[in-house]
Amino acid sequence: MSKQTVNGNCCDGGESINTETSERIPTDIHNLQYTVEENPPWMFCILLGFQHYVSMFLATLTIPFLLAPKICIDEDHVGKSHLIGTLFVASGIITLLQTCIGVRLPIVQAGTFALLAPTLAFFSLPEWECPDIGPPVGYNMTSSSNISFIEVGSEEHREIWMLRLRVVQGSLMVAAMFEALLGLTGAVGVLLRYIGPLSICPTISLLGLSLFKPAAAYGAKQWWICIFTLFLMVLFSQYLGQLKLPCLSYKKSRGCYTSRYPIFKMFPVILAIGLAWLLCIVLTEANVFPQSPEGYGYGARTDIRSSVIMDAPWFRMPYPCQWGMPMVSVACMCGLMAGLIATTVESVGDYIACANLSGAPPPPVHAVNRGIFVEGLGSFLDGLFGTGNGTTSTSINVGVIGITKVGSRRVVQVSAVFMVVLGVFNKFGAVFVTIPDPVIGGSFIILFGMIVAVGLSNLQYIDLNSSRNLFILGFSFLVGLSIPEWMKNNPGAINTGSATFDSAMQVLMSTSMFLGGFLGFVLDNTIPGTQEERGLHHFQKVRSLQDPSQCTEDLQARLRGVYDIPYVSDYMRSHNVFSYIPICPSFVSHKLPGKRHSTTEEETVRLDDVTV
Repeated sequence: MSKQTVNGNCCDGGESINTETSERIPTDIHNLQYTVEENPPWMFCILLGFQHYVSMFLATLTIPFLLAPKICIDEDHVGKSHLIGTLFVASGIITLLQTCIGVRLPIVQAGTFALLAPTLAFFSLPEWECPDIGPPVGYNMTSSSNISFIEVGSEEHREIWMLRLRVVQGSLMVAAMFEALLGLTGAVGVLLRYIGPLSICPTISLLGLSLFKPAAAYGAKQWWICIFTLFLMVLFSQYLGQLKLPCLSYKKSRGCYTSRYPIFKMFPVILAIGLAWLLCIVLTEANVFPQSPEGYGYGARTDIRSSVIMDAPWFRMPYPCQWGMPMVSVACMCGLMAGLIATTVESVGDYIACANLSGAPPPPVHAVNRGIFVEGLGSFLDGLFGTGNGTTSTSINVGVIGITKVGSRRVVQVSAVFMVVLGVFNKFGAVFVTIPDPVIGGSFIILFGMIVAVGLSNLQYIDLNSSRNLFILGFSFLVGLSIPEWMKNNPGAINTGSATFDSAMQVLMSTSMFLGGFLGFVLDNTIPGTQEERGLHHFQKVRSLQDPSQCTEDLQARLRGVYDIPYVSDYMRSHNVFSYIPICPSFVSHKLPGKRHSTTEEETVRLDDVTV
């Protein structure tokens, strides 16, 4: 096998330079523009990183806006901008930790709806009902002067919503330690022995399918703008993806020169959203869209939330315990812990999908353990800063990798820098609040559809002629869709007398990806079936990556290049004590450290065997 460069620049359609023969060879079967270890030129790195930032921004921005009414921020736009800035700064820090010392895949860490659901349910309890804040619109103060309201933005008002954030802070910090222990103790790595395609497929696919309602709700505010966004994204990513445009490049050895790059394939999200957004600005200025909220198409106006730009401060640096000393509620903590279980299952699937799309070998057990450990630390950091939410791997950004064919780790690290810098620079982040909802809906439809497809791609390893597999697959999908829908229509259906237990069950039964993935996991491991029938012959090779003696030298080098912790991995391998720690690169879970068995040629795992 030819030796390929690592951390080299691929400048021509997914090819890299062989340093020994100076010939161009393809990087992988996906025709990736850049694999996980390769770095695009700096100007493309910035644009691609910004594209990841925009993709996570559109989804994550929804969280503080949905949370704000429940924690009584009301019309305090300054408070909202503080919460938004805090969420993005924390997400950027956690993404850097994950890509540098965590699972080390190009995977973005951001807020999660799985933790938003128990938070909203907790603040729906009667004791957390918001008091009267500010007079309602059109209220005549002179007619009822004896009725007093808490002034919006006053110290009294700020104490009301900061108290609620402090409760979420403390409860999340306690729940996050549970997730960190799952990774630190290797419990997640042990689960990998039992997780197969029939567990991963429903988990990832149901996440995308469960989001079709908000995607449609955004798009329905002006379907023509939504369809225009869809058309542009499909046109750029699929039909014009192979078209390479001349761009100016620079190298110290060559100076300025022209290279051709597949611009449309690399930046379909930025180009589509930018053009659709520009169209909405023009139509808004021309008063084509109605000015009344009752008129169809009003949601496509770009001036609906323009006041946020004026209200947001220019700069603000979030800091730990900025809302006050955190508090702990047992009911809130249990609900958040249930949500973290769902995000853990989702993240394991995201790691495998991200490795698949970025041209990396499937993550070995120590990398998965370390990734979940960092996610637990990330949620603890979210609680410490007071974001009102936790962290998880974002499937949306995994979808961006699938569309753009750019799996570079460096690109995601640049996006993390955008999160931190622009989270501090609040005015810039506030500008994106003005993106019309139909434009957001169009991008969501494409990206969520990619998530569904990534989940379904796991079915290539199972026997689809097996009635056993068809039963598990159909049952998991249907239950994962029907039970959460029924729970939404019957919020008080679970009533055991224990508010804590009811809240936890409400979250679990309302989360499609958790319910479908859990059923797939249980049924796949209890209904008899062969390894080949269940598709575990491929995943058996993935688990064999735990033992270096079962891998060829090429594969060992590739695994170390992708998943080793920089600067310390060689030191850890030279000291036997680290082989007992589940998050260390020298950890081997299925044998005692130091013991290796001889492997035959047939048992040896090669790089081609695990490159999906």
